[in-house]
Amino acid sequence: MEDGGDQDEELEDLIAELDALDAMVRAAGEEISLEHIHPEQRVSAQNMARYLALRSQDVRGLQHRLAELGLSSLGRAEAHVAATLHAVRRTLRALADVPLPDDVPPPPAFAAGWAQLRDNSVLLLGPEQEHRPTRIMVTLPSEAADDPDLVMDLVRRGMDIARINCAHDERERWERMALHVRRAADRTGREVRVLMDLAGPKLRTGSIEPGPPVLRVRPRRNAYGRPVAPGQALLLADPTVEPDTELAVIPVADADLDLAGRTEISLVDARGATRRAIVSARLDHGCIVDVWRTTWFTEGSELRADGRRVGTVVDLPRAERSHLLRTGDRLRLVEDLEPAQALDDPAPGWIPEIGCTLPEALTAVHPGDRVLFDDGTIRTEVESVDQRGVLLRVTFTRPGGRRLRGGKGINLPDTPLPVAATTEKDIEDLPVIAELGDVVALSFVRRPDDVSALLDRLDEIDSDLGVVLKIETVAAFEALPELLRTAMRRPVVGVMIARGDLAVEAGWIRLAEVQEEILWLCESAHVPVIWATQVLETLAKTGQASRSEITDAAMSERAECVMLNKGPYVGAAVTALDDILARMGSHQHKKLSLLRRLQAWSQTDG
Repeated sequence: MEDGGDQDEELEDLIAELDALDAMVRAAGEEISLEHIHPEQRVSAQNMARYLALRSQDVRGLQHRLAELGLSSLGRAEAHVAATLHAVRRTLRALADVPLPDDVPPPPAFAAGWAQLRDNSVLLLGPEQEHRPTRIMVTLPSEAADDPDLVMDLVRRGMDIARINCAHDERERWERMALHVRRAADRTGREVRVLMDLAGPKLRTGSIEPGPPVLRVRPRRNAYGRPVAPGQALLLADPTVEPDTELAVIPVADADLDLAGRTEISLVDARGATRRAIVSARLDHGCIVDVWRTTWFTEGSELRADGRRVGTVVDLPRAERSHLLRTGDRLRLVEDLEPAQALDDPAPGWIPEIGCTLPEALTAVHPGDRVLFDDGTIRTEVESVDQRGVLLRVTFTRPGGRRLRGGKGINLPDTPLPVAATTEKDIEDLPVIAELGDVVALSFVRRPDDVSALLDRLDEIDSDLGVVLKIETVAAFEALPELLRTAMRRPVVGVMIARGDLAVEAGWIRLAEVQEEILWLCESAHVPVIWATQVLETLAKTGQASRSEITDAAMSERAECVMLNKGPYVGAAVTALDDILARMGSHQHKKLSLLRRLQAWSQTDG
């Protein structure tokens, strides 16, 4: 144990170190310009500046020394940096019997920062529920426009905010979705917000020329390859009927399909093989047939039964085609959005091509830049750029390769794109969004100018919509302090961690660190955060959650809102998330562990 002299010397060193740190942090808060910051955001902007100054230093050694004295280690200072430093300095001086200098003004109270974040969250996201402070947002599926009961069920289960994705559907469907949300809120006596998500610029692959009109029907086989159940198809005689079936639908022209059960229909399939189909059910608009051998139906095939022609196969959908890419292959990204050619058996050295929906991207990339496709499942690197397009080399796919199809997302983590975050369509949609929604989310934001452009347009239409910045690129993450300062010219601002695209760009391993840093910075700015993408995804899609996504959902409690994506079991996902957030809310607040009395190991008499 240290003697008194050693302890006095340690206290003097700590006091000097904390004084220097506090002076640097205070100066950072005083030096920032508040000219364009909304009056209600100025204290928050100053606290964020102080936090950035604090985190510009490595204070881990200082933290350990403070903890040894039983003092705050500064590890939970985000919402109240000045108050934390002031409290530690005051306590150190009390231990050393040294008064604080007279010129040190008292900082805001600890509770002020958390209170400001709580107030901002209510303004943007609506009131907290009694049993949990974290809100639940749900992306509405397209069918919500015509299914008010679906929306009512989500509200009753705990949905606090409905998200309408303006990249899909159109104004009339948005209006019906929003109307159903408002009516459900009124009927349940709850306040439910509507967030409208701008589409933004779409960076996707162009289409690929479809294959021939062929439809395969095959039996189900056991492990030995023997058929154990027939493949089934609906031969459709009436083209005006839209059958409600999961069977393969085969339109038939000049049809005479009023055939008895067990009637045998013969045909020559796309491979020239003679096949037969057995009628298993008669319908008003055709019949269902069973096949016990794999059959490739194609347009023009004659169907014959009882020695006569009973119809001709017509209007089959053309098969979707794709490029099979393996590590080491090359791919050319081109401006031309005409359907690209795909070959089933390409000659050695053939380089497939595919279009890009943002031609500006092709002139922005440079050799060595990464280009990622389909959520990063295909990774490439730019080899060269010329008038023909961008030549890419595949650096990673799964073993055996992966198929690249049309309409898949493209990420350019190394390339500053010369395009605005708001498109002409977004600008046209804003008056509608202002009429229907409470909050607008800005997609693909990268620069402060992107934020200014949106705010200017909102000012032009005199809208008081809350604004959410979607952080889905590395560029947005790196510019987050500037993006927040720009957005703070309005009183109601939030951030969405769009973890899907962000993980693709930053890398899955780094995502955990990145999302933590976003949470910390936003807490310092008293800005509410929406934790989004793939929360309880397996549960929403299949009805059964995985262990890992339950843990992820538990971690999401540290945000002010958690977003669920659509799926056939999204109602069950809302119920589960409501329970998880309520439980975790009694154990954790941001980085602060709450020591609620534990029931599991409570000590009892006797």
